[in-house]
Amino acid sequence: MERRILVVDDNPMFRELEAIFLAGSGEVITAESGSIGLELARRHRPHVMIVDLDMPDLAGDAVCREVKNDPELRDVPVVLITNADDAADRERSVRAGADDVLTKPINRISLIQSVNRFIRYSEVRGLKRVPMVAPVKLGPDGTGIEGVSRDVSRGGMMVEFDAHFDSSSEVELHFALPEPASAPLRPTAKVIWRRHEGSRSSIGLQFLSLDGTGARQIDEFVYERSAIAESTR
Repeated sequence: MERRILVVDDNPMFRELEAIFLAGSGEVITAESGSIGLELARRHRPHVMIVDLDMPDLAGDAVCREVKNDPELRDVPVVLITNADDAADRERSVRAGADDVLTKPINRISLIQSVNRFIRYSEVRGLKRVPMVAPVKLGPDGTGIEGVSRDVSRGGMMVEFDAHFDSSSEVELHFALPEPASAPLRPTAKVIWRRHEGSRSSIGLQFLSLDGTGARQIDEFVYERSAIAESTR
């Protein structure tokens, strides 16, 4: 059975571009507004929805909440598309329950990989993550507890500490990708799991506020490291 992908965007150019990018992944249907997108979702039961965050009649985060609160649609993955440089847009998307968040301008490879993650496997697979050892500080202005990252994905990272870590639900991060010219990144993040082994703590973090530049830096870092790892197998 061919997989059905619903693209919802009030901008005809972005709607058409995304449909072209995803033509090889399944049957693409489109909607020009959030309300029409919800109507088509209930009628066609898509395998994944790609929804623009900012639409005039019904915003993408509202669409996502409607989907996640609908007993017949709640299992449909929703990928929200945000504006390029607004860190608050990502936070809106994550808090709405988005299964993935991408930024404009849309990267074709990232979009295809995101959709294929939801439609090509019997179980949804996590975001691609790669090893990354780098110092990380948790706390305002980088003055809090110090740790070391172990891996990173577009959606978050794992951090270890040589101390017992009693976390709040959300933290401010300060770190840089291990590249010579990489600028510091300062997203906020939500603690989604914790593990303690003796005096050592590990936490899993989901990024909340993260601007488009930072998201693209992480995306490119993960893609390049993944390509290198695959080429050496």
